[in-house]
Amino acid sequence: MTNIIIVLPKLDDAKNIKNVLVRNGFSVVGVCTTGAQAISQADELNDGIVICSYKLMDMVYSELQECLPSGFEMLLMASDHLLSQCEGSGVACLSIPLKVGDLVSTVGMLSEGITRRRRKARMIPKVRSAEETAVISEAKELLMGRNHMSEEEAHRYLQKCSMDSGTNMVETAHMVLAMMKE
Repeated sequence: MTNIIIVLPKLDDAKNIKNVLVRNGFSVVGVCTTGAQAISQADELNDGIVICSYKLMDMVYSELQECLPSGFEMLLMASDHLLSQCEGSGVACLSIPLKVGDLVSTVGMLSEGITRRRRKARMIPKVRSAEETAVISEAKELLMGRNHMSEEEAHRYLQKCSMDSGTNMVETAHMVLAMMKE
């Protein structure tokens, strides 16, 4: 689920938008009246969507956008006049007065984009440090020597143990080394 933070100067307006989104299956994790509150909540999350108005109590949307962590998308709700000034800012925009269908579909689209980015990031293999590679190699050598395994068999054994225990390969290699050196 995508985390959504709503930031509007009027708390009642923010709560009304939260209710609409929750009724449509979205997860709203925060309702704020200031940009500082939104930034504080966003800092505790990896990614999400911030829905805000052009002007907040303590800043304008562009200042908020600059302070948000990189995984956040912004949905700006403002009049057509103000939205014309926002073109090319990398912010999704909705004209007010809002139509519920437009709000729901736009939030859904932004949420899908965040979900795709998460999947893509998981597909990128993690690069191990030389230290981590050395630990895995040492564990494989120990398995090969004591259990008469090939390098490939030792690697598969570490992978299987890693998956079975829910730990990563480096942690598993440390466990194998600790057990076999006793």
